[in-house]
Amino acid sequence: MRGRVDSGGVARTVRGCGRGTLYTRPVIFKAVGEGRPYPDHGLTTPAQWSDVPPRQVRLDELVTTKRTLDLEALLAEDSTFYGDLFAHVVEHKGIMYLEDGLHRAVRAALHQRALLHARVLVLT
Repeated sequence: MRGRVDSGGVARTVRGCGRGTLYTRPVIFKAVGEGRPYPDHGLTTPAQWSDVPPRQVRLDELVTTKRTLDLEALLAEDSTFYGDLFAHVVEHKGIMYLEDGLHRAVRAALHQRALLHARVLVLT
């Protein structure tokens, strides 16, 4: 079961998100998930993702695909040095899934930012 926080701060069930947490108050993400409940998109390298233009997304609209965060990646000064500068998000059936960049999103939240720059791949 997944939770979505509406404008009044009340959690609602989100269908199609797989197992996860239903929140009863406003939180950083729309929901915390585990796994990718969308079809394989075939983008596996940073070079392939670089064709997807980055844009801003709200953290509270994202459903994570990972339940755990590597604290070392969160605290590393060069966490984006070897990879893409932008998080990777897949939008499927109107739901935005944070596929890669959980540490970037948490870091943005810790800096009290509600927005994250991400490459958003829309699957139809």
